[in-house]
Amino acid sequence: MDFSLPEELRMLKDNVRRYVDKNMIPHERETLDGEELKPEWREKFQKGAKELGIWHMEVPEEFGGPGLGILPRVVVWEELARTIALPTRGESMMGPSVRAILFALEGELREKYLLPVLRGEKRSCFAQTEPDAGSDPGSMRTTAVRDGDDYVINGVKRYISHADKADFAQVMAATDRSKGSRGGISCFLVDMNTPGVRITAKYQTMMGDAPCEIVFENVRIPAKNRVGEEGEGFKFGQKWLGVGRIKHGARALGVAERCLDLAIDYSKQRVTFGKPLSERQAIQFMLVDSYVELKQARLLVYEAACKMDAGEDTRVDAYICKSNADEMAFRVVDRCMQIFGGMGLTTDLPIEKFWRQQRSFRITEGATEVMKMVIARHLLKKS
Repeated sequence: MDFSLPEELRMLKDNVRRYVDKNMIPHERETLDGEELKPEWREKFQKGAKELGIWHMEVPEEFGGPGLGILPRVVVWEELARTIALPTRGESMMGPSVRAILFALEGELREKYLLPVLRGEKRSCFAQTEPDAGSDPGSMRTTAVRDGDDYVINGVKRYISHADKADFAQVMAATDRSKGSRGGISCFLVDMNTPGVRITAKYQTMMGDAPCEIVFENVRIPAKNRVGEEGEGFKFGQKWLGVGRIKHGARALGVAERCLDLAIDYSKQRVTFGKPLSERQAIQFMLVDSYVELKQARLLVYEAACKMDAGEDTRVDAYICKSNADEMAFRVVDRCMQIFGGMGLTTDLPIEKFWRQQRSFRITEGATEVMKMVIARHLLKKS
């Protein structure tokens, strides 16, 4: 069994690392305005992405993307995550953010929604979470009731990232509540300027972003704005969320590696009571635990990516990636912050932002406990 990356992926990984080290890390405090790239840096980074061959990296070849598999994307995500110079959500240096579910669109919907997003002319948001339905979409209360050639949507969505900047939302709604997530949820494309759509709140978070609450009150949309067949919404979402969970794992690898490298260097330089920190066994054990956990997580993430590229069922592997790697990275960042002491709390270092980011990721896009619950179901079903 060969655990090494193919030569072309090693070259890709090295090229992205060099770019990050030279062009991004030295300027990482200058690039962001909240959770948005400043225009001048967006232009520079996007030019760099095109030169590196990662522009529109997540876009299928048929829509103008480079046709990269999951493992090549993993090595890129991992290297980019070593800097705080990019927002963790939304638009990135690799082009406009495109929810993968949009690639399932055909005909008129493709022309109206997908292609303008790819061209950077429109932005979208994904609206699934509700006040009483986060990790359990089957308890969703937002409904879409068929009325002739239309659907009428009523409900509330909460903690929806970038809703205030979106031109349209991909809304998950119950079309048959008796079926829950097993055929009772459908996905709809809803223009944000449709009568009855209102943003009623913004929630300031520790990450600096402000997800929104959206109210849908008797919102009437054409039936043709449904994505796929009725009841397929949850299935569509789960199909694409697997990639996102592996992406979470890859980003966690980059975060942990950057913080560990910083802590190792600092431990050699910082002298207390006549000795460098690196000679203290307590510090050595923290560094070793971090290194071993990072190495373990990388094997899990790379394996899941390889299996997905091979067309295997990776639903459970993706849950493992998300839960294991995000928890690993939080522990590593926290140890590194402890090694730096008071300096680790300051904004002079990226560690405090990485800490906030990883604390957030242990909850967002699938809490660790939910990931473990699904893995447990899989194990118990096998036995």
